Amino acid sequence: MENPVIILGAQTVGIAALDAFLSNDVVVYCLLDDDTKLQNTEVFDVPVMGNTDDKELLKLLGKKCEVFVATEDTASRRSLTTMLHDEYEVVPVNAIHQRASVSPHAWLGHGNQVGANAVVAGTAKIGNGCLIGANAVVDAKAELGDYSQLSAGAILNAGVVVGEQVFIGAGVVVVAGVKIGNKARVGAGSVVVADIPANQTVFGNPAVKV
Repeated sequence: MENPVIILGAQTVGIAALDAFLSNDVVVYCLLDDDTKLQNTEVFDVPVMGNTDDKELLKLLGKKCEVFVATEDTASRRSLTTMLHDEYEVVPVNAIHQRASVSPHAWLGHGNQVGANAVVAGTAKIGNGCLIGANAVVDAKAELGDYSQLSAGAILNAGVVVGEQVFIGAGVVVVAGVKIGNKARVGAGSVVVADIPANQTVFGNPAVKV
């Protein structure tokens, strides 16, 4: 990546994204965050400079700077990504840690974060704006829908299909071929052996509705 990156979000997701970019020797120009307590501070010697809608800084996007959306909230990530596309005609780049293993035969959309030691296998499909934590695994022919989160150490086995805006907690195992509906939530450490309908929250081994 030739251009420096501006990261929108300086909290947990932003720090992980910054670490991913720095691991690849990508220059991060600054972070932006709406929390005034974080502004005028630094993360890994990179300044937090202002709000996520700072037009003076965002006008650098495109020819001079790339952008990554790293806000914690899914709705915020979606709205900021839409704003960047509509007002600045840019799409967020991917933040893939140098120690992650992403197959050249996997399909990735825009604005995804892939943490250290995570694995995205060949023929896996990742949508847009997804967060894949450290040590997580997306196996062959598995799919992760737009703006979904796969937390640290979670495993999607072969052929799993995860909808949009799904949250999968740390250490979850989803067995091969299972389908998870949009906006479902899976509690940490669960083992998912059956399909989960949209909007449902499940937990346990085997995972059941909460």
